[in-house]
Amino acid sequence: MPSEQYLAMIAIVVDDYDQAIQWYTEKLDFKLLEDTRLSETKRWVVVSPGNNSGCKILLARAANEAQTEHIGNQTGGRVFLFLHTSEFDTFFKTIVSRGVEIVRGPALEDFGQVAVFKDLYGNLWDLIEPKN
Repeated sequence: MPSEQYLAMIAIVVDDYDQAIQWYTEKLDFKLLEDTRLSETKRWVVVSPGNNSGCKILLARAANEAQTEHIGNQTGGRVFLFLHTSEFDTFFKTIVSRGVEIVRGPALEDFGQVAVFKDLYGNLWDLIEPKN
């Protein structure tokens, strides 16, 4: 019998832990699940949208120049993350009112309603309310 797998966490490279925590919790209403100091320069910082049952995000501070160069462009300019919502219009209006930069949309597509926004570092996100 095959074992069960799921994507538990992804890492986003950031330049400042506290600034990233503030942006994700105040702009997107993510929950801060963990903030543990591992050393003088490293912390284990985990955030999650809404409930705790889906994929979480590790906010990982860049540790060297190569990592710093990729902050905000971890996918070469493609949409990096896909945030689903059941209340597109309400959530979209909320993030716009909080100053989140909208790149495209909103638009109705075959798969649902979608808009593209940037996080504080420039990573592109799809906000999607999927069709049932």
